[in-house]
Amino acid sequence: MIRKIIKALWILLAIAVVAVVIIFVSISKGWIGYMPPVEELENPSYKFATEIFSEDEKVLGTWSYSKENRVYTAYKDLSPNIINALIATEDVRFAEHSGIDAKALFRAFVKRGLLFQKNAGGGSTLSQQLAKQLFTENVARNTLQRLFQKPIEWVIAVKLERYYTKEEILSMYLNKFDFLNNAVGIKTAAHTYFNREPKDLKIEEAATLVGMCKNPSLYNPVRFNERSRGRRNVVLGQMRKAGYITESECDSLQALPLKLSYNRVDHKEGLATYFREYLRGVMTATKPVKSNYRGWQMQKFYEDSLSWETNPLYGWCAKNKKKDGSNYNVYTDGLKIYTTLNSRMQQYAEEAVEEHLSYLQPLFFKEKVGSKNAPYARVLPAKRVEELLTKAMKQTERYRLMKEAGNSEQEIRKAFDTPQEMTVFSWMGSKDTIMTPMDSIRYYKSFLRTGFMSMDPMNGHVKAYVGGPNYTYFQYDMAMVGRRQVGSTIKPYLYTLAMENNFSPCDQVRHVEQTLITETGEPWSPRNSNKKRYGEMVTLKWGLANSDNWISAYLMSKLNPYELVRLIHSFGVRNKAIDPVVSLCLGPCEISVGEMVSAYTAFANRGIRVAPLFVTRIEDSEGNVISTFAPQMDEVISTSSVYKMLVMLRAVINEGTGGRVRRYGITADMGGKTGTTNENSDSWFMGFTPSLVSGCWVGGDERDIHFGSMTYGQGAAAALPIWAKYMKKVFDDPTLGYDQQETFKLPEGFDPCAGSETPDGEVEEMGLDDLFN
Repeated sequence: MIRKIIKALWILLAIAVVAVVIIFVSISKGWIGYMPPVEELENPSYKFATEIFSEDEKVLGTWSYSKENRVYTAYKDLSPNIINALIATEDVRFAEHSGIDAKALFRAFVKRGLLFQKNAGGGSTLSQQLAKQLFTENVARNTLQRLFQKPIEWVIAVKLERYYTKEEILSMYLNKFDFLNNAVGIKTAAHTYFNREPKDLKIEEAATLVGMCKNPSLYNPVRFNERSRGRRNVVLGQMRKAGYITESECDSLQALPLKLSYNRVDHKEGLATYFREYLRGVMTATKPVKSNYRGWQMQKFYEDSLSWETNPLYGWCAKNKKKDGSNYNVYTDGLKIYTTLNSRMQQYAEEAVEEHLSYLQPLFFKEKVGSKNAPYARVLPAKRVEELLTKAMKQTERYRLMKEAGNSEQEIRKAFDTPQEMTVFSWMGSKDTIMTPMDSIRYYKSFLRTGFMSMDPMNGHVKAYVGGPNYTYFQYDMAMVGRRQVGSTIKPYLYTLAMENNFSPCDQVRHVEQTLITETGEPWSPRNSNKKRYGEMVTLKWGLANSDNWISAYLMSKLNPYELVRLIHSFGVRNKAIDPVVSLCLGPCEISVGEMVSAYTAFANRGIRVAPLFVTRIEDSEGNVISTFAPQMDEVISTSSVYKMLVMLRAVINEGTGGRVRRYGITADMGGKTGTTNENSDSWFMGFTPSLVSGCWVGGDERDIHFGSMTYGQGAAAALPIWAKYMKKVFDDPTLGYDQQETFKLPEGFDPCAGSETPDGEVEEMGLDDLFN
């Protein structure tokens, strides 16, 4: 009888062993549950965010899908503290096993399975946890698969150990883990919670992050500081037990409060937000198809088509393929994009915008007090104001959703007139208030907008880019996307055309009202705010320095408006809707800040215009350079005309409308031009030194939103101060290398009054290459 029982037990044991073998073979073959193919095990599907770097290698931001904001970190870039904390807490025998820790499994089975001790610890190794994260976490679709999930993890863990080193498994685990608050992976987590690189994490910081690995929601340090601190101290205790820290170190670290340097990961915040969004749109663009554009978008179709053919960065993802033949994806492929922006110069530009607009805005509010039309001009008919506000209402997301839900116009308008709680923008910080959605539309339209760009005139590197006052609340980009009337900043193009047609800065004109005949046969006499020296003979240099409309009209009478349009386009302006009319000399055409800055590089670069360059190179996730980008240049004016223009544009600063720059302590040799359109709707200032060209526009969301007087509405008051504040900060930072002592060097013996008689060849003989050193 006993022999029969023993035999039966051996048979049962054999059956059990065979069953276990069959089960594990079935799992390994994929007959039970999900077993990833060898290719996927060797190359797990990770989604890594793209990082955008400044020229001084600061991370400006990342692009990612909302739940995969992961940036790859190699093992060599991890702090030993994070490795030690992870091993001590999650898998102390990590270096000894091959994916499964039998001792830990047996302990877990006895203590938790038989003795029901909840705090006995688990038996999962780091390799098993990685297997769960990578392949098994969301694949259990029924009870049978859930029953076999743990054995499946064991098999995958063993295979991972076969394909990867211990260091690679640790790196993969930390790159994969979701630390919440859109901090996926150790690099993003280190930055989000402690504003550090992973290699710089302190022991207590590493312990905090590893503590989250048990349950990130439960031990979220942002929401549950004390609970997270307690878990951190448990990790520190485990590190002491494992011998990574001493008992005294453990005691002192456990006594520390849990201090965070929390940086929320939000693509609408941080440095260069407008630039990052513009760059994302450019790189992810697809080949333009005319049928996808509406009738009023033909200008955009023209620009997109031109960019597709001439700009290698435009549509980069669609033009470039990976080794497997698929196109690059900026959200998942872990690219590194090295831009031309300088992080400090970008910071100075954003500070200059905030400092001046926060000063200007209360003055604008004050001017509109008591006006029923606010923020629109007082002279605008009330009916027109209502039409504009209704149009703005219909462009909102709220209106679109209510319309799709079937609400009537009356119901929608009632909702827009019903007060509700909301958080709104102010220059003193976001504030909670109660107002109607309709009033919020008026409120946001009351804020002045801006566009600013700064670039190197020699190589086109864009150093700073600001598209508006605050990207979170005002997302329309006025640096490269939006266009506004340029006013008197167009006059340097007109004067350039004159210089190319044998005029000189010293040519004299009688300062009187000018009347020109338009193509339709009607007389046109421009207004002129400058009545100085009326009836006297004045030079063209004086006319440009004082932005005199009568002198501009005189030049227009001697030149061809069609030639002026062609010249403007040669300067890089792509707006096809520039009418060749005599009034063009006063700047009614619409041009972007970026186009204007690029055009003005010709004055600082010996007649050669350079296009804005935003990116120098792109690397893949492994650090291989996959694209490089070079400046695009065109010679647009002769060198002799450039020198004449320099004489006049410097006079704008030293003798004319741009003289306010000197009040900011800027003594640099520079040229520039102010610009103001009708009713102060647009305020401009363009300024350049031998090494930097920058431009700024300030205005309302619509042309009917503007200052009522030139006191604050003209270019010298609204736009120039931003330029000046920015340049002062740049000059005050010696590490940037911009020197106020740098000068424009004209050829020896250059005579600006010589008209076209000064041959370009003589200029070359006198050292053209050294003129702008």
